[in-house]
Amino acid sequence: MLYGSLLDIPVKIALLSFEYPPETGFGGIGTYTWYQARSLARLGHEVHVLAGATEETALRRSEHDGVAVFRFRAGGWWMRRFKQLGARDLRWSQNRLENALSMWRGLGQLLEQHRYDVLEMPECGAEGLLVTRRCPIPSVVRFHSPAQLIMGTYDVTRNDHRLCGWIERLALGKATGYSSCSAFLAREVESKMGVRPPITVIPNGLDLGLFDAGARDDQRTRLGIPRETPVVLFSGRLEPRKGIQVMKDVVPRVLARHQAAFVFAGQDLFGYAEREMRPRLEAQRLRGSYHFLGRIGLSEVRSWLLQADVFVIPSLWENCPYSCLEAMAAGRAIVSSDAGGMPELIEDGVNGLVAPTGDVAATASCIERLLADRGLRERLGRAARQRVEQRYTDEIVGRQSLDLYRRVAGI
Repeated sequence: MLYGSLLDIPVKIALLSFEYPPETGFGGIGTYTWYQARSLARLGHEVHVLAGATEETALRRSEHDGVAVFRFRAGGWWMRRFKQLGARDLRWSQNRLENALSMWRGLGQLLEQHRYDVLEMPECGAEGLLVTRRCPIPSVVRFHSPAQLIMGTYDVTRNDHRLCGWIERLALGKATGYSSCSAFLAREVESKMGVRPPITVIPNGLDLGLFDAGARDDQRTRLGIPRETPVVLFSGRLEPRKGIQVMKDVVPRVLARHQAAFVFAGQDLFGYAEREMRPRLEAQRLRGSYHFLGRIGLSEVRSWLLQADVFVIPSLWENCPYSCLEAMAAGRAIVSSDAGGMPELIEDGVNGLVAPTGDVAATASCIERLLADRGLRERLGRAARQRVEQRYTDEIVGRQSLDLYRRVAGI
């Protein structure tokens, strides 16, 4: 009885993340933090989020779904000095140092009024650079996408790559515990970054109720896609790490033989689609169509997921991406690469189809197989949804996280 009562004791948790919607909800880290905060609050715990801001601001508070959200961005001499790094092509490193200083100063103000049992922060962004070294509160660093491992896929200078990776590694050193959203990344950070185990594997999770209640606007009609035409959806930043260069060659292969519509939802952050992909497609005679939506809101993305027939994620490096989890939640038939943590989400022939990373012919073949077999699409989609219900809900992830928080905090 005593053991059970101890597990019921509320925990006061601070989640530090520059990324947090809507103001700074740029990617998967912000999405994770948002779902995690809501889940922990629903489970009966007090949750504060210290998030970033796009402009210098004093500490300000808002609330949603039982979560207190504080935003802060530092100003002053050090922030002006950090800006000089951007002029030297060290923009990623500049971002990490700005995050670190802002989080340390913002947390300092919060600690004047609050006492936390545990802090959690991502490794990517180096929010914990000063916090883990100077704050006595037990801390968990969660691995998402370390700069040392992913920056090679971006057009950045070697110096920025090295400096940014070094800054992030410094932020890991004094953490009390570590978690990773895939076993793949846990192995990578141990072998390539020298992080000592244990690294607790806790996947990302999402709120199925919220997802199922999302908008279902008729997106096909808006783009003039006939009801009988199957839709293949790519959702994510149109950048090399996400495999957009693979799709440059996949799309014409498929549309040479099939009347289908490819829809790309995501920011063309580096202009790859505009410079490379559009000219290639426009130069060919294709049976179907292709559509570039640019960056769209989450509700519109979910509408497209619910209306698509096939979801494709041909990434060159992945951990536990929300784009795939949401496609699974929507019950879509998924074509995935076998990069990184993807095989932990998608099992070939069971809840999706898997192609070797970077293999254009195999990716196109998987898509064509699904376009030709509606029964297969429906079977894989049902299995994908069931997998989310069994393993990847935000409540399951929240409870697993609480076990880790209690261990590191000695509760």
